[in-house]
Formats: sequence, structure tokens, C-alpha cells
Amino acid sequence: MDLIHNLAIGFSTAFQLTNLVYAFIGCLLGTLIGVLPGLGPLATIAMLLPITYALTPEAALIMLAGIYYGAQYGGSTTAIVVNLPGESSSVVTTIDGYQMAKQGRAGVALSTAAIGSFFAGTVATLAVAALAQPLAATALLFGPKEFFSLMILGLVVASVLSSGPFIEGIGMVVLGMLLSLIGTDINSGTQRFAFGIPQLFDGIDFVPLAMGIFGFAEIVRNLEPHGDISLVTQKIRNLFPTREDFRRMMPAIFRGTALGTMLGVLPGGGAVLSSFASYTLEKKLSKHPEQFGKGAIEGVAGPESANNAGAQTSFIPLLTLGIPSNVVMALMVGAMTIHNIQPGPQVMTKNPPLFWGLIVSMWIGNLMLVILNLPLVGLWVKLLSIPYRYLFPAIMVFCSIGVFSINNGTFEVYEAALFCIFGYMLMKLDLPAAPLLLGLVLGPAIEENFRRAMVLSRGDSTVFLTSPLSGGLLAAAAVAVVLITLPAIRSKREEALKE
Repeated sequence: MDLIHNLAIGFSTAFQLTNLVYAFIGCLLGTLIGVLPGLGPLATIAMLLPITYALTPEAALIMLAGIYYGAQYGGSTTAIVVNLPGESSSVVTTIDGYQMAKQGRAGVALSTAAIGSFFAGTVATLAVAALAQPLAATALLFGPKEFFSLMILGLVVASVLSSGPFIEGIGMVVLGMLLSLIGTDINSGTQRFAFGIPQLFDGIDFVPLAMGIFGFAEIVRNLEPHGDISLVTQKIRNLFPTREDFRRMMPAIFRGTALGTMLGVLPGGGAVLSSFASYTLEKKLSKHPEQFGKGAIEGVAGPESANNAGAQTSFIPLLTLGIPSNVVMALMVGAMTIHNIQPGPQVMTKNPPLFWGLIVSMWIGNLMLVILNLPLVGLWVKLLSIPYRYLFPAIMVFCSIGVFSINNGTFEVYEAALFCIFGYMLMKLDLPAAPLLLGLVLGPAIEENFRRAMVLSRGDSTVFLTSPLSGGLLAAAAVAVVLITLPAIRSKREEALKE
């Protein structure tokens, strides 16, 4: 009965006209940036964070969430029709989706992606609603030492699953945590590493850093020369799959949904890991693995279901534990902080309309995305003919105005420009930027919980190991570090990341 009551609160919030409008805007923008290669939800959400100052918390989070899972839909369109994934989670869709398009079955491939995405999104939304309450109730039993150990485990696992060598991932996490030390000491109130600059007394502003590293730097990289785009010239028709198509794709959709739902919760998981894992699973389970890479419908249905399920269940640790499972969720933490909302189990108890409204809006958004994607395939493909050199100046001006509006000062604009240079250097050096942002976001919480636990234990550092739950979480983190150093596991990880 409690779940029904909470869902009723969610429906009353999500169906408010303002929230419906922003859900539609988020889904539309998500589809658009999913279609346009190179931009992605990460850069878009980073660039739109300043706009959320003027919105209500419900509208802001509903719109940003729509951008994230909407990009999974849009990315599949160009992956199938153009052989160019608009979003990283759609990379594997190009393998069989584009081959289906070349065989004159682009409509069936697009319908398969839409059906799988909608089914997975619906199931994942129900999973979020069902698991949120018990996880939040469990999180309320956590003390400072348990939260500290949980965040350490999350950062270690995120580094293990990030691209590049593990040592580099850990190094970027540490760098992010060091950057989080800039500002005012939480206990003494003294300034740390601010160098007498008043704008740094409250620490490095999250928005300029995220926009510089992930927004502006991505735009600069997109200005580099790329190969020509090859469009499928046949007219897209016959959108509805045949009975044989349904027989082959439905088991893949079920498996992809289940796999994505589980992997989305893991730190560093989410849509990308889910789609790759689903494709590998489908190929191993298929009675005709030789068909993969030549237009197997399972190669579209499984990954597209998995990436949408993974995108939506990645909200579970954010909403219940206050811990972002990937870098996009770290940006969502920034959006919540802008509105003075502390991510974690308190969101459910102190602001039920926000919590349940966001969950219900995911289902509404998935319905909107089905309507948006299939009828407008031709429009999305035509957008690819617009030269990027015409788009980026407008994007840069729009984003600079947004950064300036944070405090109506130029310091944030200079800050974003500096981080743009830094972010572009990271890209050219193949260093992962995602662990850095996770370290920056979780750094203050890790420090606060560590110091609080030390105060409560009167300086006894063994308290983190003597507590069964805290000790178990730290032991799991240590096991992950030890395992990744083993040559066999390290080579398997490098092979998987390369694929």
C-alpha cells in the first residue's frame, strides 16, 4: 500500500504541466544529442547545469534525466542508418544494425531498438520503484564509517571499469579528491589552497569544471577532421517486425533488460557496460553465432534493451545512497546540490514529490521517446548533413552565457576555459576524466564521513575495520585492487576495454 501511495504522489508530480513540458524537452534534447555524434549526454548535461538555477528541483532533474536516457534512443538511430553511433552505448548497435539497414531492413532495426528500449525502460523504472524503499531504509542504518567505506569501494570499482590502465584511473580519482580540498575546511572554517582568491573560498565550482572538461573540451575535439559519413540511401519502410523477428528478438530483449538492470547499479557501470555485455552474451547463447556481424536482429535487440535499462537503474544508488554510479550521475549530484538537496536516503523522506515524481517521469519519458523516434527518423538523419562548424559557435556562446550567469562574473568563464584546456589534454593523453569528476564529487563526503567517524571513535582508525559492514566493504575494495593486478585478469580487462 505504501508503494501505491508513493506512486500516486509521483504521478501527481510528474503530470503537472510544467514537469510534462520539461520531460518532453529533456527527451527531445536527449534524442537530438544522441543523434549528433560526438556530443553525448555527459557534455550536454554539463552545459545545461546553469539553466537549472531558474527551474524547480523537480523540473530540473526530470529534464536532465530525460536527456540521459533519451540519448540512448537517439544514438541507435544513427548507429543503424549511418553506421555512426551518436552515443557510446550505441557502438555495438552499429555492428548488426547497419548491416540490417544495408539489407533494406532499417525500419525493422529501428523498431526493434525502440521496442526493446521502451520495454527495458519500463521494467527498469519498476525496478527503481521497487528497490528504492528497501535500499533507502538500509542506508538510513549506515553510520559515517560505513558511508566512508562504501564510497571508497565505489571509487575503486569505477576505476576498475573505466577505460585505460587501472593505475591511471586511481590517479585521476586521487586528483579529483585533491581538487575537492580547495576551499574552506569543514571543521575549522579556515581557507585551504585558495591562494587568497575569494572565488575559491567555497571551493572549485562544479559547473565550470564539468562544462570545461566534458562540454567545451568535447566541442574542441569534434572540430578535428573526421571521416566521411555514409548514409543508407534506401527509403525507410516496413517498420513493423515479422513474427519470426519477434520470435528471435523477444528473448534477447528479456535478457538484455535483466542484464542492464543489474549492471546499471554497479559503480562505473550504466548504459555502456550493459550494451557491450549484452552483445557478448547474445553471441555466446546464439545457435547461429556466425550471423552476428551480418545483420542478426538479436545484436540490436539485446544491447538496445540493456543500455536503456542500465541508464535508468543507475539512478538507484544515487537516489537511495547518495553515491553516483557513473559520471553522468555525478552531474546529477551537482544539479541536486544547486538546489540545496542532499543526495541520499533523506530525499525519499524529506522530499517525496521529487523522488517519486522523477521515477514516474522516467516511464512517461520512455513513452514520449517511442513517439518521438520512429515517426521522425527522416528528420534526425537530415540533421547529420549540417556541418559541425556552423553548430559549435552557437553552442559555445550559449554555454558561456550560462557559466557567466552563475555568479554574474567572468571568473567562472575563465575557469571553464582553463578546464577546457585541461580536459582536451586528458583526451589527447588518453587519460580517463570520469574518475576525476567522481573523485571531486565524492571527495567532500568522504572527508566529512572520515573525520566524523574519527571524532566518534576518539581517533581510533581501526574502527573502519572492526565494524563488520565497514570492514567488509573495505575488504571488497582491497580484493578488487588485488585482482586487477593479476596478469590474467588485467589482460582480460584490457581486451574487454579494447573491444
